[in-house]
Amino acid sequence: MSETVATQIARLRAEIRAHDYRYHVLDAPTIPDAEYDRLFHTLRKLEEEHPELASADSPTQRVGATPVGEFTEVRHAQPMLSLANAFSTADVQEFVARIEQSLGHADIEFSVEPKLDGLAISLRYELGRLVRAATRGDGVTGEDVTHSVRTIKAVPLTLIGDDFPEVLEVRGEVYMPRAGFLAYNQRARERGDKELVNPRNAAAGSVRQQDPRLAAARPLAFFAYGWGELSVPSLGDRHTAVLRRLRDWGLPVAPEADRAQGASGCLAYFDAIGQRRASLPYDIDGVVYKVDRLDWQAELGFVSRAPRWAIAHKFPAEEALTTLLAIDLQVGRTGAVTPVARLEPVFVGGVTVSNATLHNFDEVARKDLRVGDCVVVRRAGDVIPEVARHVPERRPADAQPAPIPTQCPECGSPLARVDGEAVIRCTGGLVCPAQRKEALRHYASRRAINIEGLGEKLVEQLVDAKLVDSIADLYRLDLPVWAGLDRMGERSAARLLSEIDKSKSTTLERFVFALGIRDVGESTAKALARHFGSLDKIIEASERLAPYFADAQALERKEVRKALNTEPIIAVPDIGPVVAQRMWSFFADARNRRIVDELRAAGVRWDEHAPAQATVDGPLSGQTVVLTGTLTSMTREAAGARLEALGAKV
Repeated sequence: MSETVATQIARLRAEIRAHDYRYHVLDAPTIPDAEYDRLFHTLRKLEEEHPELASADSPTQRVGATPVGEFTEVRHAQPMLSLANAFSTADVQEFVARIEQSLGHADIEFSVEPKLDGLAISLRYELGRLVRAATRGDGVTGEDVTHSVRTIKAVPLTLIGDDFPEVLEVRGEVYMPRAGFLAYNQRARERGDKELVNPRNAAAGSVRQQDPRLAAARPLAFFAYGWGELSVPSLGDRHTAVLRRLRDWGLPVAPEADRAQGASGCLAYFDAIGQRRASLPYDIDGVVYKVDRLDWQAELGFVSRAPRWAIAHKFPAEEALTTLLAIDLQVGRTGAVTPVARLEPVFVGGVTVSNATLHNFDEVARKDLRVGDCVVVRRAGDVIPEVARHVPERRPADAQPAPIPTQCPECGSPLARVDGEAVIRCTGGLVCPAQRKEALRHYASRRAINIEGLGEKLVEQLVDAKLVDSIADLYRLDLPVWAGLDRMGERSAARLLSEIDKSKSTTLERFVFALGIRDVGESTAKALARHFGSLDKIIEASERLAPYFADAQALERKEVRKALNTEPIIAVPDIGPVVAQRMWSFFADARNRRIVDELRAAGVRWDEHAPAQATVDGPLSGQTVVLTGTLTSMTREAAGARLEALGAKV
């Protein structure tokens, strides 16, 4: 009896997989939806009656069950690289010419395909079974989203055939078809639920849900466009040939994928897809060109985070008309006050835009923007929306120029503008809640002190509730205070407290950077730490600058600038008079000195050591090395330290 049931279950699974392949890969279904549903229901009932025959790769296991906890990090065996962008015909011609020159061949063939507007995903198959799905993340490390991706019917849980490698990592895009997006929103409106904003955000948000049932309820699809780790040397000799193999194994590939020859062929494909863009069943924001021969791809190699053999040709920026409702002010960490355009919401470039930065008030004046204006909003791909211009013939009679503010909108402190700068700044320092929030975010950020879990929402609650006056107060808050914050419980609070305690041990360069001194970035903080070796020596060198900067006009005098060059802090790489003035100004402020003392009292410690030698004798003495992009076997910082130990200047 059980053998008969086992055979029946195996037959139904194979039949449903075949229908999934015809529907999602071949786009040629052979049975009506009702018949497919009947087969699926029969299989599910048999599996429920015979749980001993359950299988993780059964089609019935796509519907999510238990939500996962936090996302697990996944380190990609091979980095998931980004692509360089082309925005014009000339960019594409230069790209092709560069490749032809490098290879010494003309009329190169390219694999060409639409650039999908979704979420990049890596699928790992072992012995033909899906074992893991991960997001791109930063290209090196992503998030494990297997629980959600398994619910996508277009992603095969088991590959077709038997000639696939033992390990096959497929790269592709999860997207939401337009028809599915519109149908989902129609049902949401009928139920009175919240609608999805656009297909791209809907796809990314669905996959990154911790509850897979939410992803299962949304109409997601998938196209494969590449591969990563393999247990075999190669899958073929051409990119287009490998895509055909992926398709044969049950992985959908964009039907518009094709091959083109030379720059003229690529541009003709771009024009043809552009004309069809509005009628395609999914959103795209350009096309991708890849050298088709894989041996030539290997010969061309990579630069930084992008391959030399591929490029994304973006469609022109999309523009839309809307109304400028107001010009609000946003205060940053250094007190910079940025005008922000509040707009009548408008759909442009695939997203609904309701605000856009105006950079500074000089830019507002140059574009002659006034509240009430009809304005042109421009957006291309992931670029931040901008207000391109106003439409003069639609300007209302009562439109008035935006006045340049004189008081901070957050704390009421006077605003000041330094000569030679376009930016207006709040003079309130940490008295200003906006600056306090930004200072806390910066201090806790990954490249600074790195307090995992202290995000924007928590920082806002801390400042709004007046629980912190400075970054030092983070170390005074106890478990009940953290647990009492919105969306925090005792477990989350305990985990965050552990991260805060861990942050007490850091490096001098990270600590200096975390203080948020204006114009002191990571490289400058590193140079200061290595040159002086201790925070006290950095402070002492900064204090010695008082005679030069106490008088605002002193720096303009030649004799002062000449004398300033004798000060130790000017001898540090990346330090000039402007940065030196920032250092003096920061440590001359009693409030900042008090914060440093309070951090020390709270137990924050950093490595202090003897100042670095000016030069190191070694095989690379006299050589300058530039590190850029991501290294595969170590961080740039570690590589830089090893190079410096060999005598190089990094």
